[in-house]
Order: sequence, then structure tokens, then C-alpha cells
Amino acid sequence: MEHALLVSVRFHEGRYHGAGGWPPAPARLYQALMAGAARGAMVPDAARDVLDWLERLPPPAVAAPRGVPGQGYTGYVPNNDLDAALSRKNVSDIEDAVATVRVGKTVRPTLFDDAAPVLYCWSFDGDDARATALCELAEHLCQLGRGIDMAWAEAVVLDAQEAQERLAEHGGIVYCPSAGGGVRNDLLCPQPGTGRSLATRFEGTRTRFRRSGSNRKPVRVFVQPAKPLLASVAYNAPPKRLIFALREAKARGGFAPRRLSEAAALVAAARGKAAARLCEAIPARADEIERYLVGRGATNADKAARVQIVPLPSIGHSHSDMTIRRLAVRVPQTCPLRADDVAWAFAQVAWTDDDGVILGELQPVDEDDAMAERYERSGRCWRSVTPLALSTARRRRIDPARTRDEPKDAVERAREENRAVHAVRQALRHAETRVTPTSVRVQREPFDSHGERAEVFAAGTRFPKESLWHVSLTFATPLAGPLLLGDGRYLGLGLMRPIDPTPGVLAFAIEAGLTGDADPALIARAARRAMLARMQAALPRGQAIPRYVSGHEDNGDPARGGAHRHVAVVPDLPYRRLLFLAPSLLQRSGLEWREIAGDHARLEHALEGMDVLRAGLAGRLALAPAALEAESDPLFAPSRIWESTSDYRVTRHRRRLTDKDALRTDVVGELARIGWPEPDTVEVLSVRRGPKDGLSGRLRLTFATAQAGPLAIGKTMHKGGGLFSSDCRCHSVET
Repeated sequence: MEHALLVSVRFHEGRYHGAGGWPPAPARLYQALMAGAARGAMVPDAARDVLDWLERLPPPAVAAPRGVPGQGYTGYVPNNDLDAALSRKNVSDIEDAVATVRVGKTVRPTLFDDAAPVLYCWSFDGDDARATALCELAEHLCQLGRGIDMAWAEAVVLDAQEAQERLAEHGGIVYCPSAGGGVRNDLLCPQPGTGRSLATRFEGTRTRFRRSGSNRKPVRVFVQPAKPLLASVAYNAPPKRLIFALREAKARGGFAPRRLSEAAALVAAARGKAAARLCEAIPARADEIERYLVGRGATNADKAARVQIVPLPSIGHSHSDMTIRRLAVRVPQTCPLRADDVAWAFAQVAWTDDDGVILGELQPVDEDDAMAERYERSGRCWRSVTPLALSTARRRRIDPARTRDEPKDAVERAREENRAVHAVRQALRHAETRVTPTSVRVQREPFDSHGERAEVFAAGTRFPKESLWHVSLTFATPLAGPLLLGDGRYLGLGLMRPIDPTPGVLAFAIEAGLTGDADPALIARAARRAMLARMQAALPRGQAIPRYVSGHEDNGDPARGGAHRHVAVVPDLPYRRLLFLAPSLLQRSGLEWREIAGDHARLEHALEGMDVLRAGLAGRLALAPAALEAESDPLFAPSRIWESTSDYRVTRHRRRLTDKDALRTDVVGELARIGWPEPDTVEVLSVRRGPKDGLSGRLRLTFATAQAGPLAIGKTMHKGGGLFSSDCRCHSVET
């Protein structure tokens, strides 16, 4: 059963002076718990054991009252270089020396409602004995932040559902560990080893002034104590999400879908009706409603607190018509308007004809709507559903009657697209998206067959059609949704959807360290060992590595049967990258992606942060996450001609045939086994005999129709061999 440890901290007054901003980071609480448990310079073993358990838990959720910056002041105090000042020739006494080393220290407290506590919620499974012990430890906390931030704490162990209810009822802002958008904050959290590092820093602080030099002239030396071991975790404050369905005005009315191009008009109409309803109900807050709901009079500082209305076109299937059947209303936790009031206002929105007859209305639906969740998934590749409004990247307008007199050449089109790419990167920065895209593609045409061109969305908006662009983004690391970009993101434009063009592929770019004559087999062996080690470290103690990663059965025997059942490590040295390919990609008639998606996700989690690979003679490789464009990648794009990148080794040497005939026969059999058609021609480019009379070589395969990759076959395909590419120009042919 899943439990939660909920620590509630209350301050004696509503001022917080600690560094790092608001709310107080979980690492601050950890330090305060450790300081409260200490007895002099020592931390009892029982308390240290409990703290060691706490630092191994995932980062907690944090609920805190809204904080605002208070009045700051600057105090001038002596700096820590008084000895250097006394050594100067023109300084006669200590008072003169102090006057020369004073520096300004600015103190700006955060003001908040001290009646509300700050909550920290850790989730854990299993025995709660240590959690109960930590509840007793929390009673010794006396301050949180600086010495003047006096506080006390109490902790309880709850079940997960009750803890979530306590967080929801807090009334402040709830910060959760996340990589998505929203009100972002980077908070320091404890990690394994934090307690030992804090003890080391404490000892180093006590002995930071040391004597050095000769006996005749001793010198006092200041030694900076070691920094504590803390993890910087990205937090956000997820907004309150309200989902409304567009329904017909009937007793059991079905959906009343709207065209995709009507997204901006739909948002403007619903927003105006809801704002009028709210102003009628609470006229004293009309200014706030205009600023945070409608956007009139809002400044850049108000953007993070504005209500965002997002049309949700139907997606998820190749036959989805992409019409709008739902509206998502996202109310930030920092918004002065209550989410309940906003929900009430939108639930009253209806559309009528000229005679006042209701044609359609918004009806609240379950927050766990499957369509809304499709826009909130994580992904490396994002494509626009509604175009982005990029005011700084307008295309030159051509009069339709003068298209022949004012044509655009390739140079002008390239310049316009380059400006649009730059504007997209600026839009990502304005949306506080901290992940840099590896590729940006802009165009006017939609990326989906049921989408609409960018120009048709300009009707009824303040954006000219020349400033609207459809955009495709690719990131090296997954980015969590939802993602709305551009100047029209509060009007239903700039909505992006995550797609996975290459499911089952984990790619790393080899940025440095690769030797000129590197052997793919050495790199594959080193990468496989690193994969196994990282996967073992990510599993609970005593749990065996799954067959999907290890390639072995539970009894230790190699996974056999003639079908690919485990991930393949593929070094692609011509393009300086390392790939981990799911078996569903390597055999068309084998496993399906849905059967191994969970195993592949666990492997992806285990490989996060792998930036160095020691591959022996092949070099010490510096790795970085990379993304692929399957439509143009030489290993994945459809092609009629496929040529060896690494040596193909036969699975069975037929001794009655010549070496070239043996290679041809074996490769045709391997292609049939993985579901590929028989090639029209098999050209042997080179033949090589290795130890124990092993036969290998390089080949060029030509098919009647274009085939999509990847293609990795042969006896050594899991050891860096048997890789084929459609880009024949990057390979050297041996004779």
C-alpha cells in the first residue's frame, strides 16, 4: 500500500529570509531536521538512519501560501578579508581596516500568511516504521531558513489519497516535481549522500581557519568547506484544469463540433460570455476579470497568472477529423480568480440564434478526459495543431492578382523561414520552456491530413495571415505538455501535440572522444555493459534484469527461438551516434510495440544522464541525447538501396558454396526471417574471413520497392555488426 509522509511547518511570523526564494526548498527542511536532531556536534545513529531513509525517497510535493517580496534593505558589514586589509601599508589599525572591507548585504524577506503552514509530502511504499520515527524527529525543528526564521513542525503518516486531499485543501500553491511548463521553480532536494555531505561541511566549517607556513612565520589560512550534495529538481505549480464539452441543446445532446479553423473565434466567444457572467455576479472584481480572464490591461508580469482557454481538437487516430469538441480552461494557482468561480462562469456559456433559441452549450466533463491527456503527454517531437502567431516573422504578402509579377525566389523564402525559426525559439523562451530544440521546421501547410492551412486561422483575429506558421519541433529530451506557443496562445492558437516518429529508439550523439579507427564491436560491448549496469542500479535490490535488456532467460540461458526479444545496441559510427533499438523495429513479424512499451520506458529512465562511455581502444566517448527525423534519417527513411555500414557476419556458413554465394544465401534467409522481401540484387562488396573460419563481408541490397528501416541483421547484430544504411555515400567500399 502506498503511504505518504506529510510534514507541516509553521512560522512564528509571516516573514522568510532564507536564500533560494519561496517556497523553502525540501533541502532546507532536511537541513533543519538534521540540525534539530543533532546533540552538539553529533547526530545520533537512530536519527541518521531515519534521515538516510528520507534522502532516498523521490522529491516531495510542496504546498505553500502565496509569497510576495517584502521591503528590502541593505546593511554594510565587514567582508571576510580583514587580514588582507591589515597587511596593507596605508592601514594603521583595525578600525581603518574594517572601513575598507565593508560591503553591502541586501536582505529582502518574503511575506506570506503565517496562519497557513508549508506542507511537504513524500510518497513511499512498504513499512512506515522509519516514517513514524521521522514524525518524532520533526518535533525538534526550531527554525527553517535563517536563524531569525523561527518555526516548528509536526509530521504524520497518511495513506496517499488522504495526503492528496490535504494538499488540495491547503488553499495555497501546490508545487510538484515536473518537467513541464507552468510556474517553474528549481528547488534543491536531498539525495543519497546528502546527510554525509552536510556532516562533512559542518566539520569543514569548524576547521576552516588553519595554520600553515614555517614555525618562524606561521600563517592562518582560510579553507572553504565542501559544498553539500544536493539535487536541483524542477518544480511547477500545475494549474487547475477544467474540461468542457461542446454539446447540442437537447436532452441527451451529442457533441456539437466546430471546425478547426474556428478555434480563435470559439475561444473569444466563450471567454467573452464567461467574463460577462462573472462581472455580473461580482462587479467589484471587474478589473481583475478583465485583466486575468479577458487579458485587457494585462502586462508581462500578469501572463503567468492569466486564465488560458485551449480548444482541444480530436486527435489520436489516423481517421480523427480534428474538429473541436472540447474546451480546456486552465486556471493558474497564482490567478486571483478562484477556479470554482471560473468553472461556474464557463458552465453557463451557451450559443443562441437570433430568436434566442439555445443551439449549443458548454457542459463540464470529467477532469480525467482522455482527449485532454493526449495533449499533456511527454514527447521529443511536437507538431502544431493550430498555427503559431509569430508577429516578428511575417511573410511578404503577394497580391493574388499579381502572383506572376511579384514571385518569391528560393532565397527570399529561405530568409522568411529563418526568421520564423528564430521567432519560434523566442516563443519557447517566452513560454518559459527551458529545453532547447534540436530542430525546428516551419511551413504553412498542416502536418496532419485533416488539418488546415495556417492562413485560414487569421479570420476574426488581430493576427495577419502572413504571421501564422505551422511548426514542428524536435527535442533531445522529452518535454511534458501541454505546450502552447506564440502570441496567440491565449486565443487558442499555437497548440502543439506530442508525436513519436520513432518509437522504440534511444539515440545518443557521440560528441567527442571517438578514435579514427574505432571498432563498432568494442563500442557495442561497452555500451551493453553500461546499459546493464545502469539498469541494475535502477532496479530494487535483488531483482534480476529483465530479458528485454539482458537478452537472457530467468535461468540465465540466452534468449533463443529465432525471434528478436531484447534491445539491440547499434553504433552508427558514420554519423557519430549510438542507438538502442527495440526488437519491434528489427523484426516486422515479431513483437508489437505495445507489448514492450513498458520495458522500453524503464530502459529509457535507466539511461537518463548517461554522458560518458569508456570503450577501451575506441575511446572515451562523450555522449549527449539526440533526436531523429525518421522521414530523412539514413537508417530509417524508406529506400530501395541499402548498403552495409558494419560487417555482416553469416549466421550459418554453407561450406559447399563460395564465400560470395554463402553471403548472398545467408542474407536472403535473414531478410525473410525478419519479414523483409527478397531483394532484386545482392551485391557483395567485400569478403573477410576471421578467426575460426568465420565469414563476414559488406553488401549492397537493392529492392523492387522502397523499404523503411532500420535494417540490422546477422550473427553480430547485437554486437555492433550487420547494420545497413540507405546513404551509400558515407561508406567506403573495400575490394
